[in-house]
Amino acid sequence: MDADAPTPVHLDDVLGGLAMNPALPAAMVRRLFAWRRGSGEVAKRPDLTEDMIAEIIAIDEHWHLHSLALNDRLPDRFRVRLAAHRDKAVRSALVVHAATAPREMFEKLIDDPDPRVREYLAKGHHTPPDLRARLAADPDPGIRATLAKWWTQAPESVRRILLTDPEPAVRAAACSTYFARLPHPIPPSDLLPALLADPVTRAGAVIHVDLDPDTLRRLAEDPDSEVRAQLARHPRLPPAVRDVLAVDPALRVRVQVFARPDTPERVRAQIHASVHEISRSMPEPDLDATDETQLRWYENAVAPMELRILRLDWIMADPLPHIDSPYVAFRVSAAMSKDLPASAVARLLDDEKEMVRLTMACSAPHLVDPTTAESIERRYRRRDKFTFWWDTQEVLTFPVDVLRRFATDPEPRLRSFAPRDPDLPADIAEKLASDPEERVRRAVAPHRNLPLPSLLRLLADPSERVAEAAGASPFLPVERMGRLLTLAGL
Repeated sequence: MDADAPTPVHLDDVLGGLAMNPALPAAMVRRLFAWRRGSGEVAKRPDLTEDMIAEIIAIDEHWHLHSLALNDRLPDRFRVRLAAHRDKAVRSALVVHAATAPREMFEKLIDDPDPRVREYLAKGHHTPPDLRARLAADPDPGIRATLAKWWTQAPESVRRILLTDPEPAVRAAACSTYFARLPHPIPPSDLLPALLADPVTRAGAVIHVDLDPDTLRRLAEDPDSEVRAQLARHPRLPPAVRDVLAVDPALRVRVQVFARPDTPERVRAQIHASVHEISRSMPEPDLDATDETQLRWYENAVAPMELRILRLDWIMADPLPHIDSPYVAFRVSAAMSKDLPASAVARLLDDEKEMVRLTMACSAPHLVDPTTAESIERRYRRRDKFTFWWDTQEVLTFPVDVLRRFATDPEPRLRSFAPRDPDLPADIAEKLASDPEERVRRAVAPHRNLPLPSLLRLLADPSERVAEAAGASPFLPVERMGRLLTLAGL
């Protein structure tokens, strides 16, 4: 590199960015086919020609082929060709982005000898239904269980096979309290007696059964707390049994009573207080405690979290009575409604709990004025795993004058928003490129108004992510791209 262009300290990351750079000339794309230090990023490009694809396949390098199989722009004839490749990871990757894949590819893969390939086919909603149905008879029970968990809207004939499978794990997946996709399936009514009698399917069947007195008594006395928790969700649960379950020794059962629309507010408040008090006061079990004891302790310990993450359809359907609820989950559920009046939106946007504010902002970003938007972003802190998604989305927008003011804000998060201004002045972009915070430098690296000397310095940034963002900048001069490839021996 020239004297005015420092040598990258993370050359592999720079090349990773360069591999996806939309301005990279075709001849240089081909030079990257010889790069073995990355994960085959160049094969993910959307602009690969058929000649390039054929060349990548001929090179027969694992990571390039794996990335090529993940490329959703891959022409059909190459998908079919890779479906016969000896590398099982390549065959599996073909199914991940298969929205436009030809039937011939699925036909080649449906009897694949590798279970992982068939597992992806069982999960994939692009797998042709008639081929997917064949997996209900797969010799591997793990594949059958995966199919039951993911294909919630399978034809009744398929679900019957899975619900009566000889393997308990498959039956449990087919009649579960949790499925990988919505809506949850409803078991055929004639199978309900057997499903209710089977310990592995009982909890999943409870919500669908008629509660005659004998069934009600047996379920309320079931030793499995998950069965009692599902009973607590039943829409036709008698009030007397509901009140018994409200003081169940298993806190997960109380949580379900708390979430019912017909639970009296006095009982709801008692449950909320008891869940927090009991979980806080429980002694941690000894290391030599039985598995059952440790599981019971864990279930009770996470009950307060379960209260917080409840999302309730009945509140979304009638949110106004709940915008001032003392319960966070109720206010979050109200904030998920799309039909709130502006006054209610404003209250929820200023809620003391971050999850409520973020949910409301996500539900109605068009109703968030710049001042409120700034307040939400300024107050944002990644406090727990339930708000991390806010960092991955650009939900709120700001006018140009605010974005330029953010460029000198003491808060790094807000400074990183300044490059959202497509006309950000070069002198401001240059200052941001020297910011002490990685996230700010990374945000400004691809900006069209960033002076070239600053962009070249970011190629040598101590942060791998900043260096990669600089390599991906479409405003990197072609001759610099070539020098980077030469530096890497390509």
